[in-house]
Amino acid sequence: MATQKPQIVTIDGVEYDANDFNENQLLLLNHCADLDRKIGSTQFQLQQLNVGKDAFLTMLKEALKEQPAEAEVKE
Repeated sequence: MATQKPQIVTIDGVEYDANDFNENQLLLLNHCADLDRKIGSTQFQLQQLNVGKDAFLTMLKEALKEQPAEAEVKE
């Protein structure tokens, strides 16, 4: 019988072999891994949204320069 290659997981500085996890522990580990992926994806999307917002704000400022506005500048 072949031995499984250790799947080392480090949690709070302690190393565990995921091969020794029970069904519930594996489920919780998979939830954590999935949430890490989702957090990374959401951070990436947030960067895109911030850049997009900045671009639209820049375009709005340029559009306001092209047309004389009767708006009062507040400082």
